[in-house]
Amino acid sequence: MIPVVISGGVGSRLWPVSRALLPKQYIEIPGMVGSLFQNTLERVKGLDGVAEPIVVCSEEHRFVVAEQLRQIGVGAQLLLEPYGRNTAPAIALAAMEAMALSEDPLSLVLPADHLIEDTASLHRAIGIARTLAMSSR
Repeated sequence: MIPVVISGGVGSRLWPVSRALLPKQYIEIPGMVGSLFQNTLERVKGLDGVAEPIVVCSEEHRFVVAEQLRQIGVGAQLLLEPYGRNTAPAIALAAMEAMALSEDPLSLVLPADHLIEDTASLHRAIGIARTLAMSSR
């Protein structure tokens, strides 16, 4: 399974904490260790059979993304959006990349800006979804 982290957006709804050069997914939320983006990637670490993630982000955030990946010791393939075009084109771009990496890939699409505290329940739900996806091949 290839995790795809969608990490676009400028976080305008959380202004002034979040801003164009450092959107909400890259800031540390009080009471949390690491950013929302980093926590998204940390949640994937506990899953079996997971490939290196694909991260879709804007060109202007590529250095922030690379640094945050380095901080948590996660390798990832970065796909840079020259222009933000919302979620569907980002997922399509990642799907094309996943097809280039594997003949029949199974992808797990994750938004980078969600706060999920119950990782065990998330992993159970992903396990069920993976079983259903694999049974329909």
